[in-house]
Amino acid sequence: MNRTTKKILHIAVPSIISNITVPLLGLIDITIVGHLGTPSYIGAIAIGSMLFNMIYWIFSFLRMGTGGMTSQALGRHDLPGTTRLLLRSVLIGLLLSLLLILLQTPLRLISFYFIDASPEVESLASLYFRICIWGAPAMLGLYSFNGWFIGMQNSRFPMFIAIVQNIINIAASITFVFLCNMKIEGVALGTLIAQYAGLFMAIFLWRRYYCNLHKYLHRKHLFERHAMLQFFQVNRDIFLRTLCLICVTVFFTSTSASYGDITLAVNTLLMQLFTLFSYIMDGFAYAGEALTGKLIGSRNFRTLHDTISRLFFWGIALSLLFTLLYGMGGSDFLSLLTNNESVIIASRQYFFWALTIPLISFSAFLFDGICIGSTKTDIMLYSMTAATVCFFLTYLSLRDLLQNHALWLAFIVYLGIRGIMQALFLRKHKLIPIFAYKHFKTTKLW
Repeated sequence: MNRTTKKILHIAVPSIISNITVPLLGLIDITIVGHLGTPSYIGAIAIGSMLFNMIYWIFSFLRMGTGGMTSQALGRHDLPGTTRLLLRSVLIGLLLSLLLILLQTPLRLISFYFIDASPEVESLASLYFRICIWGAPAMLGLYSFNGWFIGMQNSRFPMFIAIVQNIINIAASITFVFLCNMKIEGVALGTLIAQYAGLFMAIFLWRRYYCNLHKYLHRKHLFERHAMLQFFQVNRDIFLRTLCLICVTVFFTSTSASYGDITLAVNTLLMQLFTLFSYIMDGFAYAGEALTGKLIGSRNFRTLHDTISRLFFWGIALSLLFTLLYGMGGSDFLSLLTNNESVIIASRQYFFWALTIPLISFSAFLFDGICIGSTKTDIMLYSMTAATVCFFLTYLSLRDLLQNHALWLAFIVYLGIRGIMQALFLRKHKLIPIFAYKHFKTTKLW
């Protein structure tokens, strides 16, 4: 196996495993309360998990921005710089988390104002929210540590942390719920304990395996003006880009609901096919982020172009594989998720849209990683803004004619525009060689 390919897989595979464990935290909570006998518990956990996913999603720039800048500092052999980046990111995450805790009451009231839930579900979800909001410092701190580990070319530590979090969450939640009879507050406490366990494990791993960096833990140059400007510029672009992504996601779900329960169920199930593919491609995006940043930091552009070419070989190969798998067994996969015959039958007229997603979307994932690693986050923002505008224009212009098909077409256009625009911008910066035939001809995957 080629050395560059080994490096890609060394980062991508643990990242994929970490990504797959992410939804397990919410799934475990729902499974536990699902055995308490009252449907309102399931609804409360679903709403509470959704709210925190949205809140933390907004602050994901702490992971992405930290990862890209750390990998470049590593490529320059600037170990003091990598340490300052981690400390700077953790401190900013701590300040943001304290702000969330201070504003928890208006956040909760505003959120539930837009959610049409029964009084019982709202009461239980509010209890879950009031407990889990205290996990904000742990979650945002973990974003900083995970981004830093990936920037240091180490995706194994985030994987270990995610696995340990799930084990602790299962054990703590079961103990609180079934042995202490704490019900939904027991689930919330189990989640809270797992979050802080993950943070403490990250701190332990850092102190244990990066002990040579302890000597750089001081305030000197920590808040240096140029470094702070770059940090906030990169994270500002990612933050605004994430807001666009959230707008599209929320609109897709709310519009699906407007077409009725069957269409909402169909779109939700088909979107799981996209989510599964995204877990895989995000792993390779993390590899692109870490390797791109390091190679740019070391000014090794020849190896950079070779690495990007190999990333795209993997992207094309995996998208073809997923298209084939979905084409052959996608309906069987949907049958595993639901036994509702009307939903399965209704999904058949929209299933071809799910088949187009892997080939249309893989480049957007990989380019995101390259942009983060090269800290060209303005490209991500411009591309996402244009793609979001195209999404809404496509749907609004065709909804009367195509209805739910217009929604899926708009989503496909949105994914495609992101990849195309990023390719054009990065090509202009001479960061990608993938349109030159000679690179496809001479680069071997293995």
